[in-house]
Amino acid sequence: MSNIQRAIQGRCLALLLIVCSQLLVLVPCLASAAGASEASGTTVLIYHRFGEDEYPTTNVSLDKFKEQMAWLQENGYRVIPLSELVERLHKGRELPENSVVITIDDGYRSTYTEAWPVLKEYGYPFTVFIYVGAVEKGYSNILTWEEIREMKESGVAIQSHSWGHPHLIDRPEGMDEREYRTWIHNDLKKAAETMEARLGEKPEHLAIPYGEYNSIVLEEGRSCGYQAVLTQDPGSASRETSPYFIPRDAILGDEWSTLEHFRKVLQRVDLPVRNRIPQPEPEQPAIVSRFGAELLYPERYVSGTVGVYVTGLGWRQAEREGNLFYIDNEKPLQKRISRVTVSAREKESGRTAQRTWMVLGPKEAPGQETENAEDNRQINNRQEAHPRER
Repeated sequence: MSNIQRAIQGRCLALLLIVCSQLLVLVPCLASAAGASEASGTTVLIYHRFGEDEYPTTNVSLDKFKEQMAWLQENGYRVIPLSELVERLHKGRELPENSVVITIDDGYRSTYTEAWPVLKEYGYPFTVFIYVGAVEKGYSNILTWEEIREMKESGVAIQSHSWGHPHLIDRPEGMDEREYRTWIHNDLKKAAETMEARLGEKPEHLAIPYGEYNSIVLEEGRSCGYQAVLTQDPGSASRETSPYFIPRDAILGDEWSTLEHFRKVLQRVDLPVRNRIPQPEPEQPAIVSRFGAELLYPERYVSGTVGVYVTGLGWRQAEREGNLFYIDNEKPLQKRISRVTVSAREKESGRTAQRTWMVLGPKEAPGQETENAEDNRQINNRQEAHPRER
């Protein structure tokens, strides 16, 4: 090789090293920019009864259900299995755009007789979370093991909704924390062991009974070996969503089963946050002095549109300290069970982004049930009435 060739080769190698070094600097920047851009997400729907008009608060009429399933198809939504969503969350992968997961709680007989034929017609995958103790006891309005096995063999995912369907946030009188954890663990374990004996495999996903949880309930669900825990907090999932804290939007009753409501929940997206204030501990003091969270990507949202909602206290525009958006508070919690929602409007799409979680006040606080209807009404109204920009 001549001296000229060696010189040319050396210069090429040097140039290549420079390009590679620049790429090493550029790639993290591109990754950061990708994280800051608006991302896709998945809405998880929750149903209970179908065509059972005698149970108006948990029912959806068959006509409305058919209308909703047709609307998904006509508007290009992709219905994915819950297992796909959970796998993507565990791996931190992006979620499919315009994707939906269909779940059904309790395992009422109308799931088999009314909902399944409609879902089969569209080829939609779905998951049924069964109330295991009720199936074992042979309740007349609950699926039988034979029906469950038939559905499972046809590709329907069957998962756990606990053994006894208890209010897991209510520690039985006289129990210390260790005994309380054991009580929760035993119920969830009994459900899983029964399902394994009846169906040949353990469930991997848990839908919390009544959607009521605290940090101990969430921890015990995970310690029982479940790969996902689902709540009943309204909102969508993004790749930043924990698989052990997946929100679901309820489609039921007169108000929440309309096509208008259905379309509205599908238009919402997740608001990725960390360091929620307060955390879902077993019990908060009567007065919680601050509500809020740190936004992972505050640059995605229109300035002045971040707000915080608390059950009984309503919406307030958030103050800001760095990435922390919050409201200070001097009023007592109005209910034993409250929800906190942080919401904002995306710059690029104009969509409402939100993250919701549950807060438990003192046991002596009035009312043992959250005002779900009012919470959802306020959260829905938020999509149409963001605070103006400052």
